[in-house]
Amino acid sequence: MKNDRHISWDEYFMGVAVLSAQRSKDPNTQVGACIVNPKKRIVGIGYNGLPYGCDDDVFPWDNDKEGYLDNKYPYVVHAEPNAILNATCPLEGCTLYVTLFPCNECAKLVIQSGIKKIVYMDDKYAGTLSDQASKRMLDAAGVEYVKMKRITVTLER
Repeated sequence: MKNDRHISWDEYFMGVAVLSAQRSKDPNTQVGACIVNPKKRIVGIGYNGLPYGCDDDVFPWDNDKEGYLDNKYPYVVHAEPNAILNATCPLEGCTLYVTLFPCNECAKLVIQSGIKKIVYMDDKYAGTLSDQASKRMLDAAGVEYVKMKRITVTLER
């Protein structure tokens, strides 16, 4: 008999995004992304972090300092663009699994890359101006977005 307790494709790919988020050195928000083609093949993964060559012990990880240059925001690359840049093929028609709903800047890149669906887990910035702009652009471009419940994966031996 086959195992009927297997996880769904959505749980599997979101699990890869959750695992990727664990690579982030951001002390406040770890975000992971996984891009999947229509044949259910992973074609890109990413997490939020500094650009290549930028020492994460030199650049700030704070998010509450008064000076713009003393905060992480001008330096950190989000998980979605990292996944897009790490992609192994064109992304037309792909699905993005991401642990946090994309900001407006990431939404632009998602649209431009040809991704047609976003499956996300957390919408902690729902209702903000960035969130409103993201959803407005995604709707206009015909990119579907679906919230997924948190997943729990248990490994048994």
